[in-house]
Amino acid sequence: MTDSEQPRSPGHQVRDLVVWTVLTGLGLVAVLVGARHAALGTQAAPFLGRYRVAPGPWLAVAALLAVAVLLVAWRTRRAAPPFGLVQLVSYGAALAWTLTLSAGAGLGARTGEAGVAAGSPLAYLRDFVDRHAAAAHGHPPGPALLLWALREAGLPVAFTVTALGALAVPLALAAVRNVAGDLPARRYAPVLVLAPYLLFLAGSPDGVAAALGAGMVAAGARASDRRRTGWPATGWALGCGLLLGLAGMASYSVVWLGVSVVLLYFARRRAFLNVATGLGALVVPVVAAALGFSWPAGLLTAHAGFTSRPASELLWGPVSLVTLLLVAGPPLVASMRKMRNTPGWPCLVGAGIAVAFSVVAGVAHGGAETAWLPFIGFLTLAATAPERQAGPPVPAPLLLTAVGAGTALVLAAILTPA
Repeated sequence: MTDSEQPRSPGHQVRDLVVWTVLTGLGLVAVLVGARHAALGTQAAPFLGRYRVAPGPWLAVAALLAVAVLLVAWRTRRAAPPFGLVQLVSYGAALAWTLTLSAGAGLGARTGEAGVAAGSPLAYLRDFVDRHAAAAHGHPPGPALLLWALREAGLPVAFTVTALGALAVPLALAAVRNVAGDLPARRYAPVLVLAPYLLFLAGSPDGVAAALGAGMVAAGARASDRRRTGWPATGWALGCGLLLGLAGMASYSVVWLGVSVVLLYFARRRAFLNVATGLGALVVPVVAAALGFSWPAGLLTAHAGFTSRPASELLWGPVSLVTLLLVAGPPLVASMRKMRNTPGWPCLVGAGIAVAFSVVAGVAHGGAETAWLPFIGFLTLAATAPERQAGPPVPAPLLLTAVGAGTALVLAAILTPA
């Protein structure tokens, strides 16, 4: 980082923060006004839930954790510990941040997907489209099957789902390091660890979809790395496809994150890897179809359920976009502003397409705060991109990160437990 770049960064952060504050404030006002004149068909957090001001002791622990993360990021800004250590610490910090935030808000019990009758997961899968799709709230059968398996195994469901979902942080860091570089990935770590969306990761099967999606992008990045050719590259591409297929069983929208990998393959002139990834992606839906579940039919059923709602409920699309702005935090503005300046643009574009699909298909209705979980880690990756293409690196946006952490603390303090 050059001396000339250092004083400019705080100014850019202040500008991004002002833009985010104005957009979020206007969106909040619009949603509150709209909710008075139209039935949105949901009382989902964070805009339309019930509120109370009841900060508890766990929230104080979360605040101390946020301060500690910011201080460590500041003190080690010129250090270069092993990247594996960065991933491990980031995972632990993100998991701790999620658990302490959700402990006070009581959001960790949000695992109420459509139940699977004990001992009959295959029957559930076979009858999903006709009997269970409405109760799955726009999800494929994967979340319900996962929760059933965890209960059958005697594991603590909410904690296990949260721990699996938090893997999205180190996996996203691995992907960002491969496509954008080592230094931007290191400086991106505190942004991911203290992001407001982690409040809603607790107990949400969408968090597992986020981890699978991040692992898919990371595998695709490794497959297309110029240092990897032949069978090793093909193996990683196949693994990328398998993860994509599994992610598609957890969320209809996350499959569009696969566009990130397609764009990455073409940008790196490794287009042939799309064949291996495509073949890998077909394995899971083909097996599911053999067991009685048609993924396209499930998607069409979810979309039909959305379009059959009254016109007033269709206003949930704009509400979900404002929710995305809130739960992604101020780094989203910085990322959108600098998306052309990062070699990680394929990931950002793919995540944007997935968000657009979610809104159009209506699969984020009534749960946008969790539906966006697979995408925020890639929507904000350009927050640590240079201010101009091929320019000098910029410091971690700690001001934006701190405001995002404060936003999460406020939400955790006012949201009524489910």
